Amino acid sequence: MAARDTNMILKEVPKRRQHQRLHPYLSGNFAPIHKTLPLTPCSSSGTLPEELAGGEYVRNGGNPVTNEALGRDAHWFDGDGMLSGVSFRRSEKGDIEPEFVNQYILTDVYLASKTNASLRTPILPSIATLVNPLTSLLTIILRILRTILLVILTHLPCSEQAITKISVANTAVLFHDGRALATCESGPPMRVALPSLDTIGWFNGHYSEGEGFKDKLSGFGGSGLTSFMREWTTAHPRVDPNNQDLLLYHSTFIPPYINYSIVRSLSKDVASQETGATRRASLLNQPVPGIASPKLMHDFGVSRRHTIILDLPLSLDPVNLAKNKPVVAYDPSSRARFGVFPRYKPEEIRWFETNSCCIFHTANSWDSHANDIDTVPLNTTIVNMLACRLTSASLVFSAGDLAAPIPTQKAPPDQHEEEQCRLYYYQFTLPQKYKKSDENHIVHQWALSAIPFEFPSLRDSHSMSPAKYIYGCSVSDQSFGSALGRAVKINSLVKVDVETLIECGKRNPPQQIKGCVDTRSLSEIIRSKDPHDPIQVFEMPQGWYAQESRFVPRGNGISEDDGWILSYVFDESQLGEDGECLLDAKSELWIIDAKDLQTVIAKVHLPQRVPYGLHGNWFPEEQVLGQRSYERVREMPRKAGQKRREQSQGGSFGWLLEGEWRFG
Repeated sequence: MAARDTNMILKEVPKRRQHQRLHPYLSGNFAPIHKTLPLTPCSSSGTLPEELAGGEYVRNGGNPVTNEALGRDAHWFDGDGMLSGVSFRRSEKGDIEPEFVNQYILTDVYLASKTNASLRTPILPSIATLVNPLTSLLTIILRILRTILLVILTHLPCSEQAITKISVANTAVLFHDGRALATCESGPPMRVALPSLDTIGWFNGHYSEGEGFKDKLSGFGGSGLTSFMREWTTAHPRVDPNNQDLLLYHSTFIPPYINYSIVRSLSKDVASQETGATRRASLLNQPVPGIASPKLMHDFGVSRRHTIILDLPLSLDPVNLAKNKPVVAYDPSSRARFGVFPRYKPEEIRWFETNSCCIFHTANSWDSHANDIDTVPLNTTIVNMLACRLTSASLVFSAGDLAAPIPTQKAPPDQHEEEQCRLYYYQFTLPQKYKKSDENHIVHQWALSAIPFEFPSLRDSHSMSPAKYIYGCSVSDQSFGSALGRAVKINSLVKVDVETLIECGKRNPPQQIKGCVDTRSLSEIIRSKDPHDPIQVFEMPQGWYAQESRFVPRGNGISEDDGWILSYVFDESQLGEDGECLLDAKSELWIIDAKDLQTVIAKVHLPQRVPYGLHGNWFPEEQVLGQRSYERVREMPRKAGQKRREQSQGGSFGWLLEGEWRFG
């Protein structure tokens, strides 16, 4: 980037005092951006693949709308959901014309925040406040009470937007049965429209608000006082590419702690494949037995015939407040448990135990049967899983600019492991003759590679089957946990031939749990000139950083990796001397050849920057054109909350809107 007089360029945020430390997740390209654009033409360089025509790439992430109190607690997973997309419109001449669009997801919390001009601190307490071991019990209680009171106030007649669901829908985005859905752990999915990214309404497992349904069908939450809790869905539902089942779970604070749902596709093509007794109805809110306490559970595994629940020693329990313990706690002396059950029969769950660990993302799961290589009896069903395994919960804390607490209980010496986040392989065996008293063993559990690996993805059509390639992100020769302490920035995109590494690991098994098939560092892999290397790395240019990548297949491709990966990238030479983005900072969308993972075949030059965010997805043209109809979208209140502003400015509840309390 050419040198420039940064003093003459406006910044996106007011200049701060020199002694004030910048929060790493509220500054630089992590800082929220408040300028939203409708579909806006943008330029590109290189050759855009024909397979992109008519489709749209969309990425979700937290973007706090109330961000004036920059000294407050903040966490990377906080913030109102914002979708940033690039639509590849077909022009009348047959060319592909990329258009950029970004929109806030109009959740109840977002709309209530926008209609209160005096609101300086977000309505929901920061995750950093809840997990910080140094935060006093009184502070946490007051922050929670403030949220409850603000929610109650939104139901008064003078309020323009009632908060009925507290989700900010800021984590991921997917497509199921004619609906694009944005997700978050604290509520049901929110339907959005493609390619405009307008918000349609909450999806309850049967239909979405805004679709014109008159019948009030009980959805994910069911009925009763605790129904709101049971509609909290995982941020990572899975869609079966074969029959279009949508599988998800609901993590709650009350027994049975985990409920499980399957939403069937009602599309004609799926219905024609399944008739009569072979076609099952949706399964909503089925209890998953065997979990003894509330857990911070972010993901799960799904194969074609089985589901894997991750019961890890990372708790999320508000009752801990009464015990003067942290709401979020990790116990390295406890055990990690994996519950495997047939897709439609959670009551038949079998539990497998191993050393303590944290897993926030699984990469893929699939079924197989024993063969001559497997060290299990023949005719035994095998469930395989690839996951990004961490050896501590440091990510939860460092993503909030917090030092991870020293555990009061430590892992036994023989179970101690170095700080790491690696792509792991697990193999669970399910004998045909099984008794509940039988002890279950994990046959294989070891890392495929020693490099840091997170944000996994794969070719969608190969999900839930033995895919050969997994794509992910890495950082140069350090763990994600340590990188997060200074705000993680992805400088390497990685492609792993998991099929080859798993076969190698089975022939020459590494040490269980602590072992690793490929022990090379990232720099050693980058220096490799072997065209058949099972690990390939796309190293970003100096000063450039990427985000999670998504795969787009070539239409006439033969091999599984024949296609491209898409990722938003940012050049940090666009930061000023104070570490903040310049007003004219811009991001790009790079289209990279997935086969050689070296060639950038095209770049889309965006009209503004896209903050570093979370998870995205590729929506091909058939999904964009095949969306279900809807009658209306959510909109901002027309009068922008004038009555509420008059009451809140200097009113009785002004402290509630502006206040952030600290005690002890």
